[in-house]
Order: sequence, then structure tokens, then C-alpha cells
Amino acid sequence: MAFVRACALSELEEDTPKRVELDGTPVSVVQTAGEVFAIHDICSHANVSLSEGEVEDCQIECWLHGSSFDLRTGKPSGLPATRPVPVYPVKIEGDDVFVSLSQES
Repeated sequence: MAFVRACALSELEEDTPKRVELDGTPVSVVQTAGEVFAIHDICSHANVSLSEGEVEDCQIECWLHGSSFDLRTGKPSGLPATRPVPVYPVKIEGDDVFVSLSQES
């Protein structure tokens, strides 16, 4: 599994998504509840950036229509989204956050 540096851990603010592009793939990196998650940055319902939404209780909410996605699984927790978005493995080395574009689920 190949990991790519996404950002510095020190760049992340708690519950504030950070959009990065890895090999042409938009990814939202989120630090919340003491963990760091990486989720595909495009909502499965409407083609908008999830990193512009709010994070609460390990969920990221799409700012356009209000669908929320679990940061651990990518599964939507409510309409209008019905399809999950990909989540990606994360590893931390020192102050660097690495993401693998291989999907966890």
C-alpha cells in the first residue's frame, strides 16, 4: 500500500477539514476526537466539496444539502445522499500525515 504525504499534522485544526489533492484525487483530511481521517472530498449526492462542510461526532456534513458521512466508513447517515464516499488509510510519521489512495472500505 503506497502512502503519499498529504499535509503536516500541525496544519490541521480540530474539526476543520483540510482539502488536499493527491495524484489528482480530491481528499479531505480531518483531525477529530484524537484521530486523523481521510475521506474523498466530493459528496456522492451533489458534486461539491465536503471539506467546506462542518465536522461533528466523527461525521462530515455536506454544506449544500446537509447529508452527513461517517469519517470512518464513508457511509451516509441521512438523505439525500444514499451512496458512500471512499475513505482512505492514514498514517502519521512525526508531523507528517500520509494517505494511501487504496480504499479501506
